[in-house]
Amino acid sequence: MHLTESLRIFARVAELASFSAAAEQLGLPRTSVSAAVREAEAELGTRLLHRTTRRVQLTQDGQVVYERALDLLADVDELRGLFQAEPAALRGRLRVDMPQTLARELVIPALPRFMAEHPALEIELSSVDRRVDLVREGFDCVLRVGHLADSSLIARPLGAYRMVNLASPAYLQAHGRPRKLADLGRHRLVHYVPTLGNKADGFEHVDADGTVHTLAMDGALTVNTTAAYEAAALAGLGIVQVPEAGMRPHLQAGRLVEVLPKWRAAPLPVSIVYAHRRHLPQRVQVFMHWLAALITPRLQG
Repeated sequence: MHLTESLRIFARVAELASFSAAAEQLGLPRTSVSAAVREAEAELGTRLLHRTTRRVQLTQDGQVVYERALDLLADVDELRGLFQAEPAALRGRLRVDMPQTLARELVIPALPRFMAEHPALEIELSSVDRRVDLVREGFDCVLRVGHLADSSLIARPLGAYRMVNLASPAYLQAHGRPRKLADLGRHRLVHYVPTLGNKADGFEHVDADGTVHTLAMDGALTVNTTAAYEAAALAGLGIVQVPEAGMRPHLQAGRLVEVLPKWRAAPLPVSIVYAHRRHLPQRVQVFMHWLAALITPRLQG
């Protein structure tokens, strides 16, 4: 096996801290993954991994090799496409993650044209209501909505979603239309939490000076997926606070109505996030540029 391929396999084992997980993700037998790491160690003349029955951990030399290997592998990918000016020259697997609504309403409908321009690309698109581990799960980039935790990842801000407060006509007919914050005492909020059992935040609103406040509100229903959150609003189960862009079809059709427009939640930042590397493969750069151009027009500056 060529050294670059052995290093590619070694890097995946190092990131996942598991031979079995790396083999599953790469679609290889575990024996082939183990053999590739042994070949890399023999070629470089040093032990790269500590192996026990319970864990796999980088040695000190392994950490150095891992960091250099990421740059080397990115350089190899870039070199392969350096003199291939045609878009169709982009090839390889691209693994990305993004929110369900964005995937369903915007990205997937636009993908046929992008994939027609790059027929040698293979795209794996994840869309789950949780924050994936970009490195451990092998994602090239992810699209994240919301504030980002400090990390070693690189974030490319795209803008922010304007938030709106929505309710169904049936809900407003039954409970009345709130005109001011004090009216919320007789209303219900559909609560959204990423993990059931966690405490919901309540009704968020921003003062003229930018100060964010949260008002505790009753709610008979708590959900943990965006699809259920949208369905609950349409079913008349309470008020929801959502990005306006994803709800425009419901607003235009009258299935949902905006309430309390002067008391909206703070805009939700939208970013493309990727692992720190000196050079990104060309296929990742091209996809991120396309994704940014697709999404940015729907965002606030």
